[in-house]
Amino acid sequence: MNSLTHFDAQGQAHMVDVADKPSTRRIATASGRIEMLPATLAIIESGSARKGDVLGIARIAGIQAAKKTSELIPLCHPLALTRVAVAFDATPPGESASGSVRCTATVETVGPTGVEMEALTAVQVALLTIYDMCKAVDRGMTITDVKLLEKHGGKSGSYVSR
Repeated sequence: MNSLTHFDAQGQAHMVDVADKPSTRRIATASGRIEMLPATLAIIESGSARKGDVLGIARIAGIQAAKKTSELIPLCHPLALTRVAVAFDATPPGESASGSVRCTATVETVGPTGVEMEALTAVQVALLTIYDMCKAVDRGMTITDVKLLEKHGGKSGSYVSR
């Protein structure tokens, strides 16, 4: 395993210098789930939430979060993203212990560093937005299974989750 790159020789945190890295196409996909009561999922799917279109608003929140990742994660580089896609899949009760919504975010750029953090941030914020919009009817929702599914590009090549 490589050493942690966000620390210098003296152990001080620093932003990694990517000036000498070539710009390449970078893509990362992350996912996560929010588990909820079946009645909460029914509200989301019917579009009858009092605050509006839950998944539509969560999609926009995820896209915004990807664009603002460097403002949230101290040592992330600000990136010019070329694409952010956020998608949702509902799992009705019976296929899992409760209802759930899975969020998948894919982020792309052409640059000297990857977009894994942007994809992970998009997923987390999209799921938090679902929580915020539905908490009036279900405070017991659980955000779970957030992970990087795959990334491509750059010196380290591709990674695909097992």
